[in-house]
Parts: sequence; structure tokens; C-alpha cells
Amino acid sequence: MSDIVRPAQREAGGFLRGVGCAFRGLGWVARHPRWWLFGLIPALIAFVLYAFALVWLGTHAGGLAEWATPFADGWGWRDVFRTLVGILIFVAGLALAVLTYAAVTLAIGEPFYEKLSEKVEEDLGGLSEAVDAPFWRSLMRSIRDSLITLGYMLLFTIPLFVLGFVPVIGQTVVPVLGAIVSGFFLSVELTALPLERRGMGRKERFALLRGEKGATLGFGVLLFLAFMVPLVAVVLMPAAVAGAAILVRERLAPPQEV
Repeated sequence: MSDIVRPAQREAGGFLRGVGCAFRGLGWVARHPRWWLFGLIPALIAFVLYAFALVWLGTHAGGLAEWATPFADGWGWRDVFRTLVGILIFVAGLALAVLTYAAVTLAIGEPFYEKLSEKVEEDLGGLSEAVDAPFWRSLMRSIRDSLITLGYMLLFTIPLFVLGFVPVIGQTVVPVLGAIVSGFFLSVELTALPLERRGMGRKERFALLRGEKGATLGFGVLLFLAFMVPLVAVVLMPAAVAGAAILVRERLAPPQEV
């Protein structure tokens, strides 16, 4: 029995520590408002781009639903059905925007967030050895890894989107699974900078995050739910980067004692 309970307790404890790292990131930027403003610049640029995209999706969701459901042309309740499909399309688009927002913002603000993340680690004691790659090489690797991560994420979210049409399950189980999946991949994106600073490639980062699922999900799910509110996503982005540096340093890849 204890062999079963202990891993569950470990994951629960890790989940709470992940949540705590998110709040500590918020506390760090609250104590360093200049760095918060510094990290706000790329977040605002990305927000404007996503705002236009979501407004377009919202105004065209009905047409997309009609295009996607030609089989419902003869149904007496097709308008109600297509309204629900349109809502699901917009919600799926919003969820996709939440996940990719971090990746796009990090790509736009690579030099901004690299400096912010480094500053957080300096405050926590710094690193004895850090890998310093050229900016363009780091940027191209970040874009490539983000596209690969997006591909993995779609492998999960597309089936979940389809299951969203199933009565009861689509309104209960699917949103919970969606938050878990999205939270994990959001953590993948946000922890990329501090883990790359430690010389870890994409496969190593994935393996590390899977090994610490509790902390990874505690951090990522909380931020995913907060990021569902667009303006909150903008305000919290610098705090999310700071929290990711804290999570990596204290939970995922703590400094080795000599």
C-alpha cells in the first residue's frame, strides 16, 4: 500500500510546489517592476496579433461551423447544433491561442526574456556554468522546438476537440484533460530558456518534465487557466518567465552541491 501511496503523495506535493513557483514568479516581478515593464513589451506585441486573430475567428465561427457540418443541412435543429459547433470552434481556437501565445511571445521577445530569466537566477545565486549560444542560433532553435511542441500538442488536442461533441463527457472530462495537456505543454515552452541555459536539448527537457509531472502540471495548469483571460495573459507573461526560472532552479534542475 505504501508503495502506491508514496508516489501519489510525491506528485501531489510536486503539484503544490509547481503552483507555488508560479506565485513566486509573480512576487518576483512585483518586487522588480522595471523588469516587469521590460518583459511586458513583447507580450503586448503578441497580444495585438492574437487579438486580431481571435476577433476574426469569433466573427467567422458561424461560417466555419456551417462549412464543417454539411451533413446537418436537413436537420430541423441545425441552427442550434451549428451554434454549439461554432462555440466549440472558438473555444478550441482560444485554447490554441493560450498555448501558442507563450511560444510566440517567447520567440518575439527572446532577448527580453533571456535577460529577465538570467536576472531571476542571479538573484537566486546564479549558475556556475551556463551555455551561451548566439542569438540567431538560439532563436532558430526556439522556433523549431516550438513547432515540434505544437505538433505534439495537436496530437492530443484534436482528439479532445472531437470528444468535445460527445454529450456529458465533452462538458466534464474533456475540459479537465484539455487543461492538463495544455498546462504540460505550456510548462514545456516556459521552461525552455532556463533549461537551454543548462545545455539541455528538447528531448532532455521533455524527459525531465515528464519525470516531474506534479510540479510541471501545478505550474502549467495554473498559468493556462489564468492565460485563458487575454489581458491577464499579457500582464502575467513576465511573471510566468520568472516563475519558470524558479521552477527549473529549485525543482527540475537544482544546482548540484559539491
